[in-house]
Amino acid sequence: MSAFPSSRLTGDGVLDFTRTAVVLADHTGVVRGWTEGAERLLGYPAPRAVGRPLAEVFAGADPRPAAQDSTWRDRLAAADGWSGLAAVRHSDGRRLDLELRVLPVLDARKRSSRLVLAAEMMRTPWSGLGRSMLDGILGMSPVGVAMLDPDLRYVWLNDALERMGGAPRAERVGKRIGEVQPGLPAESIEAEMRRVLRTGVPSVGVEYLGRPRSDPRREHAYSTSFFRLEDEAGGVLGVCYMVLDVTESYRARQRMALLTRAGERIGSSLDVWQTAQELADAAVPDLADFVTVDLLDAMVSGEEPSSGPVHATDLFTMRRAGQRSVREGCPEAVVAVGERASYPQSAPVVLSLTGGDSLLLPVLDLDGSDWPADDPVRAARLRELGFHSLMVVPLRARGTFLGAATFARWQPTGPFQPDDLVLAEEFVTRAAISLDNARRFTREHAAALTLQRSLLPRDLPEQSAVDAAYRYLPADSSTGVGGDWFDVIPLSGARVALVVGDVVGHGVHAAATMGRLRAAVQALADLDLSPEEVLAHLDDMVNRVAHDANSDDGVIGATCLYAVYDPVSCSCTLARAGHPAPLLVSPAGACQLVDLPTGPPLGLGGMPFESTELLLSEGSLLALYTNGLLLGKALDLDGGITRLRTALADPQAPLEDICETVVSSLPGARPVDDVALLLARTRALPQEQLASWDIAADPSAVGAARRSAAGQLARWGLEKLEFSAELIVSELVTNAIRHASGPIRLRMIRDGALICEVSDGSSTAPHLRHARTTDEGGRGLFLIAQYAERWGARYTADGKFIWAELPLDAVAETVPASALIDAFADLDPPVAPPPDTR
Repeated sequence: MSAFPSSRLTGDGVLDFTRTAVVLADHTGVVRGWTEGAERLLGYPAPRAVGRPLAEVFAGADPRPAAQDSTWRDRLAAADGWSGLAAVRHSDGRRLDLELRVLPVLDARKRSSRLVLAAEMMRTPWSGLGRSMLDGILGMSPVGVAMLDPDLRYVWLNDALERMGGAPRAERVGKRIGEVQPGLPAESIEAEMRRVLRTGVPSVGVEYLGRPRSDPRREHAYSTSFFRLEDEAGGVLGVCYMVLDVTESYRARQRMALLTRAGERIGSSLDVWQTAQELADAAVPDLADFVTVDLLDAMVSGEEPSSGPVHATDLFTMRRAGQRSVREGCPEAVVAVGERASYPQSAPVVLSLTGGDSLLLPVLDLDGSDWPADDPVRAARLRELGFHSLMVVPLRARGTFLGAATFARWQPTGPFQPDDLVLAEEFVTRAAISLDNARRFTREHAAALTLQRSLLPRDLPEQSAVDAAYRYLPADSSTGVGGDWFDVIPLSGARVALVVGDVVGHGVHAAATMGRLRAAVQALADLDLSPEEVLAHLDDMVNRVAHDANSDDGVIGATCLYAVYDPVSCSCTLARAGHPAPLLVSPAGACQLVDLPTGPPLGLGGMPFESTELLLSEGSLLALYTNGLLLGKALDLDGGITRLRTALADPQAPLEDICETVVSSLPGARPVDDVALLLARTRALPQEQLASWDIAADPSAVGAARRSAAGQLARWGLEKLEFSAELIVSELVTNAIRHASGPIRLRMIRDGALICEVSDGSSTAPHLRHARTTDEGGRGLFLIAQYAERWGARYTADGKFIWAELPLDAVAETVPASALIDAFADLDPPVAPPPDTR
């Protein structure tokens, strides 16, 4: 062995050997290693020093034999450790006052060698510190230092490393790390040291985790630096490492990182159950091995929890809302999610929670009197699973108790510490705010959903124009209830109106606005307005709502599709206001988007709406929907149309099955926006249920019209309606002859009711009058209103229809005879009821 280059022993500023003489001597006391620092200090170059006894190179400064201090020279020659002061002669003869330290080491043959460190007291950075500095670095320093030979066996270590690892120095020397510290990752540490030995490139700040013999129950974190030791010729002598226990700072960093991840994970939704589960997921496995989250019943139902003091009875009305374990299947759980959580009625946990404090049981005494020993079932389960530490933290938000979270450990990571409780409380505080927000949203969402459902049709009305089916899916709870709606409205003449609409926005106001629009559509449908006129009136209404001084939530628009199908002519008239075009599927399965003018959304105002009339084959399928059906999670309009086309591939399948196919094709568990789907399969009215006659514009034609109507009723087997039907036909035909222009036509339809219609070429509408006793006319429509179930007027491009409906089970005595006598009592002479006048 020759000299150590001093620069090789520099450890990133931790130990600086450039001003220190480092001398390695063998078991006989002969110098075998000599550094540049030793040459600068004592003046001997390495060739003159190596091979000489230590006593010669560290010669006494006083030439008088009596003045020689034999104590330190004897200690140099001895094999045991020693430190002290000495007066030594430089090679040029001058005196040097040195601080000496002798450290025992073992050579490759396990013989007792020694390492001598020397520094001049007055001319080094240690000046004024002397023995204190040297003892501090090598004895009292918190930095552990060790030297290992090329086989990675210990040859020397300082006191700090001995204390840090818990293994005595005598046990370490000559052994490898894994042999004396099985709780450390020896393979990875030795792999790093071999890399340093191979490359000569130091490693600084390498961190690893382990369980030292000094504290085997607790995992520690270490920061270690490695550098290679070389001789004068560059030969590898071994490796030196310096290590610090950075457990506290490591755990602080881990807690901050864990808290950051928890903040990102907890509260990602406005669902109480999901938020509770997110709390459990965020804490396992980094903080605890098993976590449960129990909430008051009021929380899971969306009600307002009591803001007063927490009572013990409140703890017995909680439900398990979330739980997570490092074990698959969560075998530690006593109850399942959604079930009633059980808490013992004795003990510290109840007192802690009712007092608003957290509970920390670092060492769980399952055999003592503490909880959960008072709960035999729970205690037996925890004992079986080996739990050793427990924390219970109350969930509180805005001064209100919401529930409790329990954290447990069973793995050998050590019991919970006070810092862990602080971290758990921070977790729970964040989760509690998110849970309370989720509860409030759940309550508002439930109210909006209840309002929305109350405003939508529960069942489709009876009518014979189409077979209809529908599906309505509310949006994902995070987006709130929307304002989508649909309707099937029976119209006069056996026709039917099909409506689908969507209000801009979400929430209670959108649902309320939807209800107003739906009611308006039904009122306008009763007026028998054409589709484009209905949309124009709706547009005016939305404009009024948007400019209402009390409307401050920004809902200013809606879309709507309005279609009217006539089973007599098999025609369908459609108009839309910014709404997706419907899909039409022929009886043979050909599917196409209806080419329909778009029209502006409702609420813009000032722009006209246009309608399109189609002739549909019987059995055609018309699909009306809102855009939530098309967009889905992917927000892909073209993909939504393709999905809908595929779902409608079999138009003759049962409509309910088609609805299920369409809904099941939606991506994701819940749609991002409300989905309204209305399917209508067209029917055609059989000719045997229809009769019509052209009426001449002559008063004598009234009698012929009555006789024709009576004959048709006889053929339909409706003779019991003869009196009522003749009266209605007589009045309608008489009014048309007297007050309208031709051509005049009478039509009777047998459907769910008996429909009597008279069409003419006039656009003037009749109205119901309340005639005085002295009036000779004005009672015709009054009589029609008394006999008919419904009556009204609708307009066409060529004129109008006046119609009335009689229920098929009606009888002739619908109006008592006394009412007729009273109506004409003041007429002299008595006459038949006159027709209505304009």
